[in-house]
Amino acid sequence: MMIQNSQELKEHEEMRSLVAELLYQLADDDFLIAYRGSEWLGLAPHIEEDVAFSSINQDTMGHAVMYYQLLEEIGEGKVDDLAHGRPSHYRKNAVLLELPNGPGHYRKEPEFDWAFTVVRHYFYTQAKKVKVDSLKDSSYKPLANVAVKINMELYYHLMHWKTWFHQLLSSNDEARRRMMAAIEKVCADFGGVLSLGPNGEQMAQHGLIEGEEMLMRRWTHEMESVFESLNLSFPESFGMKHGDGRKGEHTDHLVEATATLSEVYRIDPAAAW
Repeated sequence: MMIQNSQELKEHEEMRSLVAELLYQLADDDFLIAYRGSEWLGLAPHIEEDVAFSSINQDTMGHAVMYYQLLEEIGEGKVDDLAHGRPSHYRKNAVLLELPNGPGHYRKEPEFDWAFTVVRHYFYTQAKKVKVDSLKDSSYKPLANVAVKINMELYYHLMHWKTWFHQLLSSNDEARRRMMAAIEKVCADFGGVLSLGPNGEQMAQHGLIEGEEMLMRRWTHEMESVFESLNLSFPESFGMKHGDGRKGEHTDHLVEATATLSEVYRIDPAAAW
């Protein structure tokens, strides 16, 4: 069943609930990964990367806004409140995306891990591309339309991180060692990224997005060839070491991140930011 607009969706409560759940996942994922990326401003390996990464983060935050706007249209609340006002335990982002870039703090002795950032963003961006390709055929037409817009920018994001992934793993022994450690760290929580949560099967049945198994199959197909070209064994498993974010399980890092992100919002929640 194709739902053409938000008014029509409101007439189908079960469908509306599933659309909302999926949108929260998509929005919160992009919101958090864009924030973690923004912490690299002024700290990236070189000035060209500083500019490129900042542009990617701006695009990604814009994607989150599009999803939050769809949530507002179906009656979930105002965009600013959804992005900044929800407590951590209501967030639906994958836990991998809330983990810090490394020891220290952006404003005080940051010791961020560029290898971890490259692996996390590459794995995530490829997973996002797989999801967006599926969403272009979503049974909720407004979501399908947004997916088409987002897909236009994803090509460049994916090319950027794939290039870094290749370069660092093809570099010297130290770079390769750090990348291998980062891959292991990312895999420990990557299981949450392609998860659709407790109602994922129903989302697929209603045609909102393909099921988890198909999404993972498509992601694996894209990644296996890359690993093979670098003489790497493809990871055997992907876990949720720090919790299942789709069920509201999060780390204290998310509390810190949302506090920082909502600092200005909390000054006057009624203002238009």
